[in-house]
Amino acid sequence: MSTDKKEDPRSIRTKEMFKKAVLQLLSAGEKTSSLTVQKVAQAAKLNRTTFYLHYHDIQELIEQLTREIMEEISIQIMTLIDTKDLSEKEQLTKLLDNLYSHREYLLILFDNDEFEEKLFIFFQQLVIKRRENSKQILPENYVTVEIKTASLIGVIMWWIRKGLHFSSDYIANQIYLLYKSESTG
Repeated sequence: MSTDKKEDPRSIRTKEMFKKAVLQLLSAGEKTSSLTVQKVAQAAKLNRTTFYLHYHDIQELIEQLTREIMEEISIQIMTLIDTKDLSEKEQLTKLLDNLYSHREYLLILFDNDEFEEKLFIFFQQLVIKRRENSKQILPENYVTVEIKTASLIGVIMWWIRKGLHFSSDYIANQIYLLYKSESTG
């Protein structure tokens, strides 16, 4: 939804405070189903009236936050698809860094089938485009796009859930080796 006029900086700051409050509550173990306007406003150190100036309800705030994170991920995946200036591994590391910065919220989103489907589609586009750009003729028994995409998402989800002791650079390198070994083996 685009508008001709610029949003007031105070309004932008206030919305950011509410988003950070939601992330803070979720990372502290609060379930999305138990979030209330009162809890979010209190965590943001703002009042309920201010909340309703910006959002209709909690669901709208969560949807907006999810949409923004998905847009960031989408942009980075598109950059990976069209990479020209940085190495593929550097672009993948940047994407993983972004995912790491949103890890608490992603842990919540991973339990949402709709989010996982969207993430799958984004990464599937990446795998398809990379295959189209490949100079190699792929054998008939080559791993399907769906399986390759699922493995990539599986590695990322495992990393966010249980492997954060590994750096994003290390995971990017492991993904690169996994894909490289598949194409040579």
